[in-house]
Amino acid sequence: MAETKAWKLLLPRQLRHLPADLAGVVCVVILTNLAALLPVVSETPVRIIAGLVFVLFIPGYAFIAALFPEAGSGPSTDSETGSNPQADGIDGIERTALSFGLSIALVPLVGLVLNFTPWGIRLLPILVSLSGLTLVLTAVAAVRRWALPADERFRVPYRAWLSAGREELFSPASRTDAALNVLLVLSILLAAASVGYAVTVPKDGERFSDFYLLTEGEDGELVADGYPTEFERGEGRSLIVGIGNQEHEQTEYTVIAELQRVERVGNETQVRERSELRRFQPTLGHNKTWQRQHEVEPEMTGERLRLQYLLYRGSPPETVDQSTAYREVHLWVNVTG
Repeated sequence: MAETKAWKLLLPRQLRHLPADLAGVVCVVILTNLAALLPVVSETPVRIIAGLVFVLFIPGYAFIAALFPEAGSGPSTDSETGSNPQADGIDGIERTALSFGLSIALVPLVGLVLNFTPWGIRLLPILVSLSGLTLVLTAVAAVRRWALPADERFRVPYRAWLSAGREELFSPASRTDAALNVLLVLSILLAAASVGYAVTVPKDGERFSDFYLLTEGEDGELVADGYPTEFERGEGRSLIVGIGNQEHEQTEYTVIAELQRVERVGNETQVRERSELRRFQPTLGHNKTWQRQHEVEPEMTGERLRLQYLLYRGSPPETVDQSTAYREVHLWVNVTG
């Protein structure tokens, strides 16, 4: 006990006297930020679990704590006896339900506001905004509770809950109650194991790779429109080559850009002449995107030449053409001398 008190003395006075439930809110905020930003932890299920708890419950709970600092009028509010009939607030069930509801309302609202800012809806802005909002609401809740008399403040009845749970589990009134307790514990363990398995071993969806070409618009944004079709020999025009990895594993790619003179023979398009322009060999993790600017400088001249980009997983085969490629995109261009 002495060591615990000495450890608490290292904290600021406000944190030492912070109510236990609000201190838990601060801890979840810190844990969520660490789980989302630390390089090693962010790839583990801890990020998913902490993120779900944070997004679905914590902001709303901090908001409700700021609105209702007083104890509820029903039972189970005092830490010793579990009741405070003289208080005029909301009970624990109402507080929990409102916390979920307000969290579901606050999070999209924060995202909507961020959508109209230069930062946009990205991980870091959302994390900073929600964390800042939650901490501000927690501070307001703590100040409002401290302003009330001690016997009117809301407290989570941990001791009453633990005492009742221990008595119910280890001192059942009958054999039927004991059997039900064992069944309840087994059900909770089974549910926790099922959720843990679903989180840690998610079912893989469809495996595929996105492959696309973009251009830079007048406002500097990348768009899938306005592709250059008129070239002059030796003069460069820019295209953006992009890959999106949805293969559920790290994948090595090879991109080959060719300019081809083709001829239509029956129902087939045959390549009469080809000139390789560039090769890219990126390696992408799952759910990662790669984009690279390609300055196209053709040396072959002619009309309706095919500027073709071939995507391969791993190293390309000896025969490089559309039939052996994993993905393919192309443009029809004219090149003058």
